[in-house]
Amino acid sequence: MNESFLAIINPAAGGGRCGERVGAALERLRAAGILLETAETCAAGDATRLASDGYGRGFRKFLAVGGDGTSYEIVNGLVPAIGSRPLPGAEDPVPTLGFLPLGTGNSFLRDFEDIASGNRGLEHAMRAIEARRVRPCDVLRLTHKDGAIYYTNLLSVGFPADVAAVRHRHFLALGQFGYLLSIFLCLARLKRRSFPVRVEGQQALDSRRCLFLTFNNSKFTGGTMMIAPDAVTDDGLIEYVRWGPIGRWGLIRNLTTLYDGTHTRHPLAERQAVRRVEFELDGPVDVMVDGEVLRLECKAIDVLPAALRVLV
Repeated sequence: MNESFLAIINPAAGGGRCGERVGAALERLRAAGILLETAETCAAGDATRLASDGYGRGFRKFLAVGGDGTSYEIVNGLVPAIGSRPLPGAEDPVPTLGFLPLGTGNSFLRDFEDIASGNRGLEHAMRAIEARRVRPCDVLRLTHKDGAIYYTNLLSVGFPADVAAVRHRHFLALGQFGYLLSIFLCLARLKRRSFPVRVEGQQALDSRRCLFLTFNNSKFTGGTMMIAPDAVTDDGLIEYVRWGPIGRWGLIRNLTTLYDGTHTRHPLAERQAVRRVEFELDGPVDVMVDGEVLRLECKAIDVLPAALRVLV
């Protein structure tokens, strides 16, 4: 088994800032005694392939160097390579994943940052790697009509996915302004729809209209939005948050509560911690998963407990 980290680098992340900053970050880690090999991505899907190939070559330690999308791709390369359960034998199959958030951000890391001390973002990530600060992490698996995807942060349908889809398809080049513009456009044509789901332990299908449904392993999305304040990354559970059909002005008045997590106290909001959720959709829908936008016909979400170790 290779004791080095395989650093998978997306140099285009953050509008090219990752490529400019990665050299100094890697040199600091090497100076701290971290053994590193590197591989760069050139196109979408490369990080998934590089992670899977690296695992097959004996790497068990990986660094996601980029943004949320880089981490998401690496997880989708590693988890299928090991399966859903640790295998017998002397070689530990569970990989370790660290993060160098040199792209637009890493929402997952925010669950662990010491905000009060100012130890956040890249500095927090670097210190975690240097200290070899490892903890187990669940992975959530979405089974859809054409296969499965894996994630460590969250998956949403409804309003957050609508905003992400508009931004990705029309305003990605505008950065934060494009994100704000997408929010306002989605508010203007606000949709409250039914996404029929059956939650573990319930026989009835929940087909009520809603603003959004989100299925979480960690608390934050979009960097600072605390969409699932009760989520725990290693409890073996999906934190399921539902916000009912709130009106446009009601959403505007309560928009700030999505950033401090108090939206879950709204009369139209609900939360549960469950192990499995099943969908009965009529067809594909826009899905926002760990910062990526996909169009999928969702079937079920379940948990792979402690399928990864993370340096946080």
